[in-house]
Amino acid sequence: MLKFKVLNSEAGRRIDLYLTSKITDLSRSHIQKLFAMDKILVNSKPYPARYKLKSGDNITVNFETQTSRVPEINIQTIYEDNECIVINKPVGVLTHSKGSFNPEATVATWLAPKLRDLSGERGGIVHRLDRATSGVMICAKTDEALKYLQKQFSQRKVKKTYLAIIEGELSQKEAIINMPIERNPKHPSTFRPGPNGKEAITKYKVVSENNNYCLVELMPTTGRTHQLRVHLKAINHPIVGDSFYGGKAYDRLMLHASSLEITLPNKKRKIFKATTPKEFNMLINKEAGLPNE
Repeated sequence: MLKFKVLNSEAGRRIDLYLTSKITDLSRSHIQKLFAMDKILVNSKPYPARYKLKSGDNITVNFETQTSRVPEINIQTIYEDNECIVINKPVGVLTHSKGSFNPEATVATWLAPKLRDLSGERGGIVHRLDRATSGVMICAKTDEALKYLQKQFSQRKVKKTYLAIIEGELSQKEAIINMPIERNPKHPSTFRPGPNGKEAITKYKVVSENNNYCLVELMPTTGRTHQLRVHLKAINHPIVGDSFYGGKAYDRLMLHASSLEITLPNKKRKIFKATTPKEFNMLINKEAGLPNE
């Protein structure tokens, strides 16, 4: 069971949206199911998902009657050997759960049957992508491979490239954003640039643009939570679909991990690429009068 008390600054929000931001390892659809089962209470009484919160409301979320069966999902495999596996993570899929209660399929639950000497809710997870981000990820099958791959991330020996679509035109077509990032105390599920934050560096390059949108290539040299989203918001060009950071409403977050360069446990240096989602081509080509792929 989880409990929350609504702050003055949180009053007026719909309770389902509030809980989606607070319990980030649960999808909105699962939260809706809990409402239907009267497992979410406000001041000890059930309310509909559209209920607007009041300051001081006490919320309890009860997971106990939820089924323990996790549904199966299909994830595209880009590469696989005895030590590791590289995938194209779909948008909307969580990398791993953040607690013992896990009602939905994640990359970790999909990976679990392939593991040899690893287990747990994060078994085999080398690094993570946000639920809303798609693209290339590498996972380990053994503990030795996990440590070998994670060490490269911690020592910044991995080269990651992302694609994002933003609104407007960037005056500098290629630049480096160097802003430390810290958690936002007013909204703990989000982050912001701040002098007390951790070092965060992102290189960007404009790939193409049309009348309203710009496709940019992002190359982070650090790996902070929400780094790319925070950095683009900081230069007043939030990613399209990024409701957390002021992006224009869209069907999905237009952020995709397109490429990963890393040395495998077999000591071979490889570059893995994930196909660009069709939504990216459709949006960037739409107003340029170009055919969609």
